[in-house]
This record gives sequence, C-alpha cells and structure tokens, in this order.
Amino acid sequence: MPWIHYHVGNAGKVKACCVANIPYGDCNKQSFDEIWNGEAINQLRDKFKKGEADNRCAVCERLEKAGGKSIRQETHEKFGEYVEENKPNLPVYFDIRFSNACNFACRTCWHGASSAWFTEAKQLKRNLGDVALLQNITDFDRFIAETGDALLKAKEIYFAGGEPLVTKEHYLLLDWLVKNNAIQMKLRYNTNFSVLKFGEYDILEFWKQFPEIEILASIDAQGKLGEYIRKGFNWKQFQQNREAIRSLKHIRFVIAPTISVLSIKNLPELYRNCLMEQIIEPDGLYINMLDRSLYYNTKALPEKMKQQVVNEYQKFYAWASKKGIPQLVIDQFKECESYMLNEDLSKHWPQFLKETKLMDEMRGESFLQFQITNE
Repeated sequence: MPWIHYHVGNAGKVKACCVANIPYGDCNKQSFDEIWNGEAINQLRDKFKKGEADNRCAVCERLEKAGGKSIRQETHEKFGEYVEENKPNLPVYFDIRFSNACNFACRTCWHGASSAWFTEAKQLKRNLGDVALLQNITDFDRFIAETGDALLKAKEIYFAGGEPLVTKEHYLLLDWLVKNNAIQMKLRYNTNFSVLKFGEYDILEFWKQFPEIEILASIDAQGKLGEYIRKGFNWKQFQQNREAIRSLKHIRFVIAPTISVLSIKNLPELYRNCLMEQIIEPDGLYINMLDRSLYYNTKALPEKMKQQVVNEYQKFYAWASKKGIPQLVIDQFKECESYMLNEDLSKHWPQFLKETKLMDEMRGESFLQFQITNE
C-alpha cells in the first residue's frame, strides 16, 4: 500500500492506511512531495520489499489469520498492478478524512471520528480537546495546492468519517474536481447515508457528473436495533434516501455493517430485510470487522452466545442455498463466524456489560429490549 495509497487522518497525519498507525508525516506542515518521497515512507517500502512484516499492521494480520479478508489484501487486489518495485509513482488511491464532522454518535465509535460524540465523551473524560469539531486538514486551499496534481490523476477517492455527507470540504473537493474536468475516477463512500443535501450542496448533482459511485452504507441493523447502535440513525429516512437515488444507475449501493457484538447475530436478518425491500442487490454486502475496542469485538462474546450466532448462521446458509445467494455473500458470513470463533476474548465481556449500562443510563436507552443476552 505505501506505493499506491495516501491516507489523511486525525490531526492531518498521513499514515499507511486507516487502521495501521504508521505515520509518514503531517500534511498541514509538510509538502506532498516531502511526505510521498520522504524517509518514513521509503523505510516502510524497503521493509516490505524485503518481505519483512511490521507489527503496526496487526489489525490486518489478525483478520487474515482468522480467515478474513483485510484492507491490505483488498487494496492489492484492486490496485496491485500499480505497485512499482523501485520508484513509486503518484498514489492512485486516496482516503481523505477532512475532519471528524458527523451527525451520528454510534455506540462503537468515539470523539476522534465523530463530532457528535463530543458531549458524551467530555462527560466520560474521553474527549480529544475542548471542541466538538476536530479539523484534520486546517487549510483546504493549501492542501489542494500541495496534493492537487496527484488528486487529478487518481483512480479512486474514498470518503469516510466522520461523515463525508456533512463535511463541507468533501463538497469543495468534488466541486474542484468537476471544475478541473477530473471526473474519471471512482468515488467510494463509507457513509451513514442520512442526508442528501448539506447547506447549499446537493450531493446528487455531484454524483451525476462522475461515472462510477459506490456507496457503502454503514448500517448495522434495521429498525430499532439499528437506531440503538447508531445514535442519530432513522430507518425510515434511510429507506427514503435509498429511493431517491434509485434512478441513478451508475451508483452501486451496498450495506456495510460494522460487525460487533451488537450486530453479528442480527446480520442474517439485516441482509434478508434489505434484499426483500430491494435496498440492495443480492451481492450488496460489504462487512467491516470491528477490532477495537475489545469489549465490542465479536471474539468477546461468551461461548453460549457464540453458539447462538452459529445457529442463526446455519439457518441463513440453508436459506441462502435455496435462494441462490451469491457465494461472495455467503463467504462474508463465514468470515464473520470464523473470526468470532478464532479466539476467546470473553474476559472482556464484563467490560461490555459495564460500558453498555453506562451508555444506556446516559442515553435513556435499554439494551435488554433486544434480548441479546447470555441466557
């Protein structure tokens, strides 16, 4: 990935990817050239060329060991042809997180990735600083001046959160690309898909101008459970927004649940429901396996609860076989199951119960209504 990928995250730090804490530099203080051709990134390139691993890549390594597909594997499948062994070209795949601007406060998230988490994070003394909005890129015009030449030639730009559809700089970038006639790239989103208009901007007017859009809708469950996991989520609004883009045939719409202790058992029901309502096509599933916090990791489920999940998945496999569900979808369910069973982290379950009780009291909600228990 250090030959093809450019990720900007918290506080403007440019890193190997969104999950590996391998910093190359700071886009607010350094030029694009200083970072992309700098000592830090070249050291990692040299290390990888020698076939050496880096312990900061542990998230992908754990996922691969458990039988899942990692971001590393996925990225190389898509862009491996662009890897240069000796001298890197410009990155072809960008992942830009302008800020933590977000209108949701999801259970498994935190202040660093959501401005809506600030009030509760402050009460819990988990806030990053004294303001809700954390600006990763402090000067948009400078960022474009430094990174623009590479962005104009990108093959794919990935927008994630915060929430890109409530992030002003995301729209400024799309406007800049359109004005520079740089609309050849694929736009890919991880979005809660709660709004289609933000201030003066109408996202559909931008999407109409790009040839390929992929929406990974970060929805963990349907109805009340989905609204519980992701504070701010409205199931009916989600359905309406899906209808609003149905006529745009160049948009691929996929549900992208975060697989946690809160969502794993419900995944078959979520998939069936979205398929039945024609929210997705049969292949419209993309899972995000949660690694941290460990008390939300599916490996933390007690053994009896893991068996309940296995039972639900066995029913799903039987149904999927009768309905001709694509193998790539079935494989993702098996990945969830395999990952969950790969390790026993149930020592973290008491912490999950403690955290859930705390958040329930703060939000006036109740986890017990969903009957996800160890009975």
